[in-house]
Amino acid sequence: DSPYVVLYISLPHVIFDGTAAVALFNNWAECTRNLDNPGHKLQNPPVNDRKVVRDYFDTVTAIVPPHTKHFKDLGAESLVKVPPGAIAALLLAAPDIPAFEEQHLLHFTAEKLEQLRQDVDKAQTTNLALAALLTKTILQANIQTFNSMPTWSYVMFPYDCRHRTEVPMTYSGNLSFSAIAPLESQTVLDGSYKEIARVIKEHCSKVSSEYAKSLIYTVENEIGVLFQAGISLCNSPDTSYVGISNVRYMPMHLIDFGYGGPDILSSAYFIREGMQRIYSNKQDGGIDLFINVKDDLFEYLKKSDELLQYADVIF
Repeated sequence: DSPYVVLYISLPHVIFDGTAAVALFNNWAECTRNLDNPGHKLQNPPVNDRKVVRDYFDTVTAIVPPHTKHFKDLGAESLVKVPPGAIAALLLAAPDIPAFEEQHLLHFTAEKLEQLRQDVDKAQTTNLALAALLTKTILQANIQTFNSMPTWSYVMFPYDCRHRTEVPMTYSGNLSFSAIAPLESQTVLDGSYKEIARVIKEHCSKVSSEYAKSLIYTVENEIGVLFQAGISLCNSPDTSYVGISNVRYMPMHLIDFGYGGPDILSSAYFIREGMQRIYSNKQDGGIDLFINVKDDLFEYLKKSDELLQYADVIF
């Protein structure tokens, strides 16, 4: 007797990124709304040909981003060596990484979010102010959890390379890359939020198609660097990690199959330890922040006076 119809969709990130996934849903919904019009043509049909990506990157000269050099240097003696020709088979044979189940939710009202930006640095974006707050408070909780000081604190922002290239926005594959800031943990502890935000911006806002091409080469030829990054981007006695995925730029709430937008919407996007997902809260204009950290670390985090100035703990 429920008035709701539930639509659950699972997509592999290796094929789709967030931009392509939302486009797929919108195209699907547009077709559904026009079932009585067999001649209907999509307003923004997808570009499925990977040749547009290859053709563009053939014109680009790769530049190695600083975080790639960092991970190479970090694992110089122990990087996994795999011949380039065997990498694709290795990745395809690897088991799926299970979803991280220990999730927690914070809520920031629009007013508190703006107060945070003003307190950190009014010249920076809200996302950078939030990243600075999380980087320091999660590091502090990490130290209390493991009773040791991690050497490195990492901050990661994914970015859509379509915005920085001539590849069409309607390209339907995965064209997302990661910008990573490797920060010395002691520097994070000693620095102000303004200083932390500035350093994160230096690392994570200077993204380019030249960096993206280098990252493609790394995945295709140096899987050991990818492995080193994978074991570093987590919360452990050796590392602290904040990965921020801003789902506000994926307007899934506007997808309309002919019945209006969804009344209830949830997403399991990027459920990995250390990843934080930002969703718009339509009730008060603020944000809901899903935090994927272990329960014992969150026990310390939710007691942080600095964090509780701005956030309400939901669960």
